[in-house]
Amino acid sequence: MKSDIHPEYHAVLFHDVSNGFEFVTRSTMTSEERRTLDDGTEAYVVRLDITANSHPFFTGEQRMVDTAGRVERFRRRYQRGADEAAPADESAATEE
Repeated sequence: MKSDIHPEYHAVLFHDVSNGFEFVTRSTMTSEERRTLDDGTEAYVVRLDITANSHPFFTGEQRMVDTAGRVERFRRRYQRGADEAAPADESAATEE
């Protein structure tokens, strides 16, 4: 290997913010935050939104996330279309 061209390889603590799960591995990733581990070594802390420990595919848990009322908006839109179609069908049936 050539010298002075490879990134620094060090201990990194990955922290899953959704459930608090943490694991330590070695990586080239860095961050502003550092923490001293139980064995006395210092590691960079990298916060993750989701890991294999919290992902629904790996945990078998299905979560429904309703962002800003998407389901309600869909239901209103669908209901409005059904309401508009229903009176037209009734009026056509009464004219005959």
